[in-house]
Amino acid sequence: MRTRFARKNEIERKWYVIDAKDEVLGRLASRVASYIRGKHKPIFTPNVDTGDFIIIINAEKIRVTGNKLVDKVYQHSTGYIGNLKEKTLGDRMRKEPEKVIEDAVWGMLPKNRLGRVMIKKLKVYRGSEHAHAAQKPELIEITK
Repeated sequence: MRTRFARKNEIERKWYVIDAKDEVLGRLASRVASYIRGKHKPIFTPNVDTGDFIIIINAEKIRVTGNKLVDKVYQHSTGYIGNLKEKTLGDRMRKEPEKVIEDAVWGMLPKNRLGRVMIKKLKVYRGSEHAHAAQKPELIEITK
């Protein structure tokens, strides 16, 4: 019996919707990263993008456990000397909850060309409306 490897032209992509209301950030991100990579499919191949498209709605209603809203700090450098910028998770959740989810999912994807292609299959929206009704996405329930 030979191992079957996926090819680009054999991959069927589906669209899924996930409602992030009252979901824990890390658990949601790990589930989404698994779907984006295609690990839920029997044809999964690590070096081929076999994943599906994911739409996340209600990004502002996500929750975190513990004291992370105050304690978790995101840092980035502007490139200039002494310009290290810091924001807490609470600040980012108020201003850009979509970016918080995207960063959490990106942390669970490979950091290479393949990962950069995969992250483009994630669409995150603040409210309950999204612009992808034409793709007829299926609703996924995240188990608790």
